[in-house]
Amino acid sequence: MDPLLHGEQAVLGAVLLDPRQLGGLDWLEPRDFYRPGHQALFAALRKLRAEGHLALGAEGAVPVAWLTDTLAEAGQQVRGLTASYLHTLAAACPRPAHSPVYGRMVLEGSIHRTVAEHTDRLLAIAREDARQHEVHGTAAQADVLAGLLDDLAKRWGTQPRATAPRTPRLPAAVEPPTAVQAADEQFLLSLLVHQNGAIAEVFDWLRPQDFAHPGHGQLYRCLGALHHRGEPIDPVTTLWEVQRRGLLAEGTLTEEQLAPVLRDGAAGSAEWLGEQLLRSSLTRAAAGAALQIAAYADDRRLAPGQLIGHALHALGPLEEVRARWRTAASPPTPQPRPDTGHAARIQAALARSPARPGTRGSPTPSHVPPPAPGPQRVHEHTSPHHSHRSPT
Repeated sequence: MDPLLHGEQAVLGAVLLDPRQLGGLDWLEPRDFYRPGHQALFAALRKLRAEGHLALGAEGAVPVAWLTDTLAEAGQQVRGLTASYLHTLAAACPRPAHSPVYGRMVLEGSIHRTVAEHTDRLLAIAREDARQHEVHGTAAQADVLAGLLDDLAKRWGTQPRATAPRTPRLPAAVEPPTAVQAADEQFLLSLLVHQNGAIAEVFDWLRPQDFAHPGHGQLYRCLGALHHRGEPIDPVTTLWEVQRRGLLAEGTLTEEQLAPVLRDGAAGSAEWLGEQLLRSSLTRAAAGAALQIAAYADDRRLAPGQLIGHALHALGPLEEVRARWRTAASPPTPQPRPDTGHAARIQAALARSPARPGTRGSPTPSHVPPPAPGPQRVHEHTSPHHSHRSPT
């Protein structure tokens, strides 16, 4: 027995028996039905309602025209629908008044199915991008999936909020690193060990979990610890840090893996190699998230709100890698150079410009001596109150 099939038949049967039930199913869409015939029937019923079919206002028994017009309209979209199947749908509905509950069953199945379809698409694109050493298709599909989850949450009536499952699932099994990936990671680590200051080019955005090989990630963690403490990085200090962390003793690293990194020098761009490694990390994180979400979508015990919350939580690690990828791939912001000659040019221009006479606020040069006092002459009629002097 298929509960979803019974739910689709029941909601269609409810509307066929009582056309007024469509008024409480505005939130349900034809694409929510799994079977193409059911999609066509529900679309036909909605169209007849929008056109104001006479059956919507009829009292008592439903007119036969409601069934025949529905069958004729749906038959334009799919073949194989018969009048007898409409009677089967009507018989599948126990109570027409329960149509909103049947509709929620259809919507719940649609949410699980839609999430699974988009997740399969993300997984396929991530694997193809990994083979092509690209990330743009994966990033675009991840955005499509995140937007879909937001829309589905609104349709279901919940908030699109990431929620961790109560019982964490085991990490999804992803493809093991290839020989080419292991060689590329080993080459980058060798460069970081032997090229002075190379780790500064990748330290801000490259993380140990970006390495496909766990041992390489732990070795990079050792180099990051040396860089963080301001200690030099070379084969001797690296070997000492590996020994302090017990990586050889516990088997995380083997001498066969460590020896080429410490022995063989490498030359190249650490930044470019780190970006290539981060590309692989992004597609690998997308594949892991897709496998996790696919497992949630297949679990019919999860309500749609739980499924959406767990799916958004599974996308979290992918978004973290994408944020670091944007940092690594974005060009450095050019910093404006300070114009040190600007102030000097202003001073030179002021020195060449003579001060205007009588300018307010113009200070008198201190090196100019004041005028010397001379014989004081008395002018006649210098003042209206000054009397003439008589000759002596």
